Amino acid sequence: MYTWFDALLVTLLAIVTALGVRRGLTGLIWGLCALLLCLLVNAMTSSAALAALLSLLLSGAAAYAAARIVPQPYAQPWFQVAGGVGGFLLGTLLISALALSFPLERRGGQVSYPARTLPEPLYGAVGNSVIQKRLLGVWNGNRVLRLLVVPDRAHPQP
Repeated sequence: MYTWFDALLVTLLAIVTALGVRRGLTGLIWGLCALLLCLLVNAMTSSAALAALLSLLLSGAAAYAAARIVPQPYAQPWFQVAGGVGGFLLGTLLISALALSFPLERRGGQVSYPARTLPEPLYGAVGNSVIQKRLLGVWNGNRVLRLLVVPDRAHPQP
């Protein structure tokens, strides 16, 4: 059953894809750089503060480089399609991270997601979310995918 949480995630995906289309060819560079920078920063450090600082610096450099590489982002009609692809890739990463960002609950040897301590409307929407259920395999997926979507689960736990 689709929930309001699924609708929110799909809306976010549509907005980020539209932003990519609006940016033209730089939207493709924007989306690809965001994915690569996310992977790079998450692989380099498990510290949230350091990751935020590195992300800010590297994304500024990537934005500057993209503006230099593509002075006319709308020169060809297909540039907007390419921008849409970049926006879709980034949007997919965002909704995946949001769908799996709620706290886990551990009881004995069992782990449940999301935690039952969430407010009931949120717990019901996230727990019954079709998108969230399809993404649960990420936690047991390969390390690269975990670094992109759930970096706290990709690093060794103390």
